[in-house]
Amino acid sequence: MKLQELAAKPQLTKITINDSDIVEAYGDELDFYVQDRLPIDTYTKLASVKQDDPSEMYKVIQELILDEHGHPVMSDGNILPMDVMNAAVLKVTESLGK
Repeated sequence: MKLQELAAKPQLTKITINDSDIVEAYGDELDFYVQDRLPIDTYTKLASVKQDDPSEMYKVIQELILDEHGHPVMSDGNILPMDVMNAAVLKVTESLGK
């Protein structure tokens, strides 16, 4: 197989937060989207972000958690509740690890 056969434009992949505590708190499962392939600058930021730098971690997370149109969910001053953001980060990590 040629390497170029694996190259493709990123596609949105739906992720569902269905943890029982989140469903109980918000009354339903929560859906968001991530790209199935990360641009190199996002990948580099993600790989180099330090756990003790919350502002940089937040910037990277903003780029990863998207709506169904591929736009960041956390924009224009909108911020997710901390429990939802933590659950979303765990789901993103699981997704990117596959």
